[in-house]
Amino acid sequence: MKRLGIAVITLAIGVAGCGSDSNPPGGPSNTTVFTVPLSALNEVPPITNVESTARGTAVITVNSQANTVDFNVSLNSFPTTSTLTAAHIHPGAAGVNGPVLLGTGLTAGNGPSLASGSATFSFNAVPATADQIAQILANPQNFYFNVHTSANGSGVIRGQLR
Repeated sequence: MKRLGIAVITLAIGVAGCGSDSNPPGGPSNTTVFTVPLSALNEVPPITNVESTARGTAVITVNSQANTVDFNVSLNSFPTTSTLTAAHIHPGAAGVNGPVLLGTGLTAGNGPSLASGSATFSFNAVPATADQIAQILANPQNFYFNVHTSANGSGVIRGQLR
């Protein structure tokens, strides 16, 4: 009976130690990874024009030691005539728009073509301030990532960090 009690206590401690951790297993503790589903319906107001079917995913890796951010974004379901113009992190809870906090470096001149309706892009080691990193990590749900196009200059697809 004594062994069973020890096993239960050990199991309880092991389960209590498990939790939500945005660091990858075996990854450095100074990196936090956010996987952000992007949708035109999340924009404020929601997109209703020809780009309303646009979707994507952003994998955003924050390095709090180096004060850098990696952006790896995949896009799909865009009209073949869409042109990417920008992509940023903004402060703002769901349903609230905010100013640009941190840009990726994407511009109309250096973005991938959406000629097939899909594209990917990456910008790595984007410099950020320690304050920007601290703000994002303290309350990621109060920040969103969005992608802009020439047809939707305020943003075409959006998702909250979490």
